[in-house]
Amino acid sequence: MQILKLILSILVPPVGVFLMVGINVTLLINILLTLLGWLPGAIHAVWIYSKQAERVNP
Repeated sequence: MQILKLILSILVPPVGVFLMVGINVTLLINILLTLLGWLPGAIHAVWIYSKQAERVNP
């Protein structure tokens, strides 16, 4: 499941963020970044993914 979240974070950033954090401000920020361009949204999504992975495996 983790690899799927990473792949979705790169290909469709808002979906990846939604699967990781649900509906909150982080998702809204990612949607706005993705609307500005795919790359900012993907970078933000991968960053959120890495922070979530860091919390699970300290």
